[in-house]
Amino acid sequence: MARQVPIVNTRNIGIIAHIDAGKTTTSERILFYTGVSSKIGEVHDGQAVMDWMEQEQERGITITSAATTCFWRNHRLNLIDTPGHVDFTIEVERSLRVLDGVVAVFCAVGCVQPQSETVWRQADRYGVPRIAFINKMDRLGSDYKRCLREMTERLAARPALLQIPIGTEDKFEGLVDLLEMRALYYPKNIEDLTKFEIKPIPASLLEEARAARSSLIETLADIDDSLIEDFLDGKEVEASRLRSILRRGTIDLKCVPIFLGSAFKNKGVQPLLDGVVDFLPSPLDIKPVEGLGPKESQETRPADDNAPFSALAFKLMSDPFVGHLTFLRIYSGTLKSGDQVYNSTREKKEKIGRLLKMHANKREEIKEAEAGDIVAAVGLKNSSTGDTLCDERQPLILERMHIPEPVIHIALTPKSKDELDKLSQALGKLASEDPSFRVRTDKETGETVISGMGELHLEIIVDRLLREFKVGANLGAPQVAYRETITKSVEVEHKHIRQTGGRGQYGHVWLRLEPLPPGSGLVYETAVVGGTVPKEYHAAVGEGALEAARKGGVRGGFPVTDLKVTLFDGSFHEVDSSEMAFAMAGSMALKTGLGKAGSIILEPIMDLEVVTPEDFVGEVIGDLNARRGRINAMESLAGARLIKASVPLASMFGYSTELRSKTQGRATFSMQFGSYQSLPEGVAQEVIAQREARKEARA
Repeated sequence: MARQVPIVNTRNIGIIAHIDAGKTTTSERILFYTGVSSKIGEVHDGQAVMDWMEQEQERGITITSAATTCFWRNHRLNLIDTPGHVDFTIEVERSLRVLDGVVAVFCAVGCVQPQSETVWRQADRYGVPRIAFINKMDRLGSDYKRCLREMTERLAARPALLQIPIGTEDKFEGLVDLLEMRALYYPKNIEDLTKFEIKPIPASLLEEARAARSSLIETLADIDDSLIEDFLDGKEVEASRLRSILRRGTIDLKCVPIFLGSAFKNKGVQPLLDGVVDFLPSPLDIKPVEGLGPKESQETRPADDNAPFSALAFKLMSDPFVGHLTFLRIYSGTLKSGDQVYNSTREKKEKIGRLLKMHANKREEIKEAEAGDIVAAVGLKNSSTGDTLCDERQPLILERMHIPEPVIHIALTPKSKDELDKLSQALGKLASEDPSFRVRTDKETGETVISGMGELHLEIIVDRLLREFKVGANLGAPQVAYRETITKSVEVEHKHIRQTGGRGQYGHVWLRLEPLPPGSGLVYETAVVGGTVPKEYHAAVGEGALEAARKGGVRGGFPVTDLKVTLFDGSFHEVDSSEMAFAMAGSMALKTGLGKAGSIILEPIMDLEVVTPEDFVGEVIGDLNARRGRINAMESLAGARLIKASVPLASMFGYSTELRSKTQGRATFSMQFGSYQSLPEGVAQEVIAQREARKEARA
């Protein structure tokens, strides 16, 4: 079947930003201007097409990434709108894993906010080219120049400003296009929202526009050396040449084209769409996807319909009408409904039932999908987030995505014993959809414990249980995900010897335990000299030791992290030694070592930003100090103060209600996970005592 759209005219893009920067409003305008929607849906009315879940419409926030397809200038745009709230960061992570380019939206008042930094770093991790849209230029206190400065300082970005505003704040009426050197006006009384007026640049802005264009050319001269020579010689640099250099610089991550506008007021969206087409890559512009072939060989797959089929499953969703949906990014080859494919991650065959093009929660059935497409497949039974689907004759495993660890736990019980099975089935489905949501049964108490990225994350999960699965559940008190680590290096020996009838067990190890920098996790190495422990037992020692560390340390029974375990000596028995014996020796040696290595408890510390009117600064700071918070910086904004602080998660439950009451509802805050840090000894004793009390109460 012939391609409807050439692959060179395909753009797989996402919209990323801090919460309330205007991502979904920008998405809705894109759908309107590309003709997908006949009317504009508004977030505040609960009518946004891309926020289709009931919870999203009620709260005015994006919870799940929504995919859609639209067309602009004969180009197909596969668009994903992602959440801004840190609790749903996995939605951004998995979207960035499969996208070729992104539009980063910034609020012209808030500029670079905490979650802006998080999503930008996620895009850095996957090397995704991006353009930026500084939104809300019509708002009081908007300052695009401050936004550019913060992008340079906080994001290490290289902004390439393509527009300057005509008017500021409530007098914002248009833009000066620095490439074409013309003015775009958006009159208030125009009935057709797709229209704008092109006029000469007003005399009052001409000098500023020329200076801004010169600055743009200087930025681009680092990408193309010949540009500065022509500019200094007084030659006119054509807009088409600048676009070509900008495109190359954007794809090579050397610059970020900057657009201005107000999505809510329908200003600046069409130039932004032009920027998506002009500067963001097609699947052909990015490097061929890499993966591991048979025998761990490194292989690539080009974005070509004739190459062997390869795709990544990046999202699972339960649909009440068609059942289980698996979202796929096809990197190479073609896929037809009815095809049999191979899940190389799980080494299982799968059959594609139907293929769907998604438009938020609406579906369009298609017969075939090609390289570069993003589609949903029906009928996959064994595939989950991060799995690779490919041609069985030429298997390949693509790089999996980074999944953050949960920071909060809550015990969950069904409202009646009859609903226990329904609850476990529903939680299983939700956990398969969302890899950052975990479910486990506490071995000591038998309780079902759910874990997630924050209070809102788990609140939405419980809400979905009731609405989608009709299962009522009672929540326990939130519990913080504490960790343990060590403070000094120790060497420890353990001999595991057991002699029963027949073959015995013998495993003898010397382990060195060393503390690692925060965020390092668990590391296992071997440094055995002379074969005192045969190589076939090395992995078993590591598995035993690391599994014991994950199960819990010696202070409060919390999982151990930031620890390096090195096997450096030991002995074996030719008959009685086995992998199981050495795994037991590794496990027991680790537990002994933790008791000698100065174990401490770590707690999650959150990075907090509070924007409050000047009148309430003292109240807010006093409250943060009482919560064991540390004030890191304060900045003046238009009529308000920005307070940056580090605060323990344990003291932040219910903070939104408290902040509203202390500031008459006028302050706002955003919070994201920062790092694990040592818990003060006095507080650690309280945490351990509370944990023991809970155990006794359940016994």
